[in-house]
This record gives sequence, structure tokens and C-alpha cells, in this order.
Amino acid sequence: MTRHHPDSLSLMEYSAGNLTEPHALCIRLHLDQCAHCRSRVDTLNSLGAVMMAEQPKVSVSDTSFEQLMSRIDSAPEPVSPIAEAPRMSPLQKLLGDDINDLPWKRQLGDVSVLDITEKFPGQGERVVLQKLVAGGKAPAHTHRGTETTIVLQGAFSDQKGVFNQWDFVVLNEEDEHKPVAVGCEDCITLSVLSAPLKLTGTFTRILNPFIR
Repeated sequence: MTRHHPDSLSLMEYSAGNLTEPHALCIRLHLDQCAHCRSRVDTLNSLGAVMMAEQPKVSVSDTSFEQLMSRIDSAPEPVSPIAEAPRMSPLQKLLGDDINDLPWKRQLGDVSVLDITEKFPGQGERVVLQKLVAGGKAPAHTHRGTETTIVLQGAFSDQKGVFNQWDFVVLNEEDEHKPVAVGCEDCITLSVLSAPLKLTGTFTRILNPFIR
């Protein structure tokens, strides 16, 4: 059961189509598993449709209807429908593989990462998958900008609580934490970063100049 959700402003921006592709993906993955937030977005979409309907009507030329019907009549006959393939999640479409079988790269201690920023060209944000081994600890850190994260597998805990699969969390420079993977499986997250994180541990902070 998801306990941590996108805030109202984020859902409004998602409904309006104003989010970047990486942020929209994080919310879409959450919505697939959270009936509560899906209901809120459905309401926002309905409100948007009402607002559009109340916009001033635009006049249409007398020949527009005839032109439209002519195009329909000249369209090719529809072919027999093809059986649909099993539905894939947006993440499966993006990665093309199981998240546990990806070419992970060890970063620090119990943390491995896979940078997938190149799949979102021109977005101006870093997009990374992060894996924290079961029972493992991530280095203490804060953030130089905003980090939006969704839990894809397993769970982690920090001073703010426990974040389970499909939970959604946004952190910034005011947040400092040291995530710990809880449970019996690796914790895998998808994060969108507007700026590099900042290590705050006594020994790890010397690595900050080398972090993207």
C-alpha cells in the first residue's frame, strides 16, 4: 500500500501536461498503482475538460463539414484488428529489461546506479536508477537541488519514515538523510535530479568534487 504521494500541485501539473518527461514518468508509475491519486487526476482532467468547454466557440466555415466527410469517405478500409500484445509498463517500455538484470555499476558501498539520462534528451535533468542491497546503507547526503524519487522495488527507511514500493518522495537542499534498505530484497528507485547530491559524511564528503 502506498503511503507517500505526489502533492496536489504536482498532480495538477501532470494533468495539464506541464511536467518534464522524467517527472511525468515518476507520477505515471505511481498512478498505475495508486487508486487514490488516479481518482484525483481523473477529477482534475474532468475540471480541465469543463474549462475547455467554456472557452469561446470558434466559427467554422460552411465547407468544413463537407471537407471532413470527404476525407472520411476517401480513407482506406480498416484492416482486421491485430491481437494486442500484453500491456507493458512505461518503465518496461523504456528499459526493455527486468530492473534486476540491468548493467548496474557499483557506486559507493552498498549502492549501485544506472544513469538513464540519455533516454530523455533535452530535458536538462539527470535521471538515474539506484539500487541499495537488502539491509544496506546509503552514504549520508543532502541535495544541491530537487530530487524526485519513486520506489520501484523493495523499501527504504530514513528519519522521515519507511518508503515502500510505489511510494513517491521529493527532497531538496533542506533534507539530509541516510537511507537504509529494509526487508529481504534490494531496494531499487528511480530518481530525477535537478543538481548533484552532496555527501555529508565525515569521510565521504571528500568525494563531492567527483559527483555529477
